[in-house]
Amino acid sequence: MTIVDTPERRQLRELTRAFVTREVLPHLDDWERAGEVPRELHATAAKIGLLGIGFPESVGGSGGDLLDSIIVTEEIIRSGGSSGLVAALFTHGIALPHMVAAAGRRTDGLGGWIAGKLGDGRTAADDDLIERYARPTLAGTMIGALAITEPDGGSDVAAIRTTARRDGDHYVVNGSKTYITSGVRADFVTTAVCTDFPGSGELSLLVIEKGTPGFTVGRRLEKLGWHCSDTAELSFVDVRVPVANRIGEENTGFLAIMQHFAAERLSLATQAYATAQRCVELAATWCRHRSTFGRPLASRQLVRHRLAEMHTRAEAARAYVHDVAARVAAGEPVVTEVAMAKNVAVSACDWVVDQALQLHGGFGYLRDAEVERHYRDARILGIGGGTTEIMNEIIAKGMGL
Repeated sequence: MTIVDTPERRQLRELTRAFVTREVLPHLDDWERAGEVPRELHATAAKIGLLGIGFPESVGGSGGDLLDSIIVTEEIIRSGGSSGLVAALFTHGIALPHMVAAAGRRTDGLGGWIAGKLGDGRTAADDDLIERYARPTLAGTMIGALAITEPDGGSDVAAIRTTARRDGDHYVVNGSKTYITSGVRADFVTTAVCTDFPGSGELSLLVIEKGTPGFTVGRRLEKLGWHCSDTAELSFVDVRVPVANRIGEENTGFLAIMQHFAAERLSLATQAYATAQRCVELAATWCRHRSTFGRPLASRQLVRHRLAEMHTRAEAARAYVHDVAARVAAGEPVVTEVAMAKNVAVSACDWVVDQALQLHGGFGYLRDAEVERHYRDARILGIGGGTTEIMNEIIAKGMGL
């Protein structure tokens, strides 16, 4: 299977490229230094229909599915953007899908099939969350984040220790989260909490608004890469959250999180192969024009063969990710294949960006070089959404080991 290149998708690619050229490239270096992208960029992306791709019109989205979302991610990076920009601008891609699915708003994109797994237990409260959070976010007037990871939890989602104790029509939340993408700018955080004893695995998802007493955004975390994507620590001390802010039924959070990991991992895989493709293009252009000892670098067989191998690995990763994504969109339960797609794409990206920087020589080590940013940004892709080691464990289980 593959992603069919329809006229609508070709137009989507053109729209994305124009957006990056006009709204991103003149400012990306400044955003990298500032440590965040401006809120206005969300509104601009929403106005042209880009922000809502993959979300149904019934919740304020632009329609389309998971495959259309992959096209947008791919084109942002191939047009000179970065995976850090994708993380910052499209954080709602991990903050909203559980909410959309719980409200029964079916879509073949970023979370509709979760609803099929959880059943049709929608409530008026779930519909209310759509109006209060999903629509404004997809309109670019609010920013949402997803808070799962904890300081001592890492990839072990079931071991979450942030608790939510029921007290009448509220939950009282205590705990902390870390490595939260867009945590500094977010107006609300879709938060994984334990609704039983800590570490029990009985999880629920609560929407917690910034400004709620007891909810504090800690220090902005400085990172190796993804500089334009703000990352924060969050703290919850006796935070009272209305029960109406719970997404779906109590104790269904773990399943919702697990089901959505497929879309998140495919997004990261897309960022990986697209970064590799962009670095191949940058390196090939550099080698055509950079001369040493009186000859262009590209005139040397060693360099040409290196570029050929880089191109091969990037294109092979793209083809496999597209195949797996098309199967996910078709409703196939391909958990093992998603893990393999992420690892294949990350492995290709790691090698290609390293070779691309090497071919750029000393210039590749400078902040003025686009390839330098991709080199730094690529390192997180084998960590976020489940580490390479976690993916290998999933693959091993799929093999019956």
